[in-house]
Amino acid sequence: MGLMDRVKAQATELAQQGKAKYDQVQATRRADAMLRNLGALVYQERTGRGVPDSQAQIDKLIADLSAHESANGINLSPEPTDPPGSQGAGQPGTGQPGTGQPGTGQPGTGQPGAGQPGAGQPGSAGTGQPQAGASGPSTTFPPEADSTTQV
Repeated sequence: MGLMDRVKAQATELAQQGKAKYDQVQATRRADAMLRNLGALVYQERTGRGVPDSQAQIDKLIADLSAHESANGINLSPEPTDPPGSQGAGQPGTGQPGTGQPGTGQPGTGQPGAGQPGAGQPGSAGTGQPQAGASGPSTTFPPEADSTTQV
């Protein structure tokens, strides 16, 4: 096999891997959107703000999510959540990422800048949190009446 044939075969393989990853990300995004809509409908229903067809919409979303999960090989099981007031710190001394153990090189471990970009303190680049003094959209819930943010 010539050099060009090997390069072409490798390029084809990489393109297929990239497409598979892209398809997986798109499927996950679609599932996230459906889960968000399901959560919003259930929240409205439970707080007495549901509309007459809320239950039908909930049932349809559950059926769609179930089909999407099996068709795309996605696991939509709930992720563990931290107890209220823990601010994602976990339990000190457990040696797990996100537990406050400095020096492990994992994001969220108390080691600013360790591991991946944005793994430092809140407000550092890449954390998704505004830096000190930065203005951005309001993150309060529910949004204030004069807010222009659309949902």
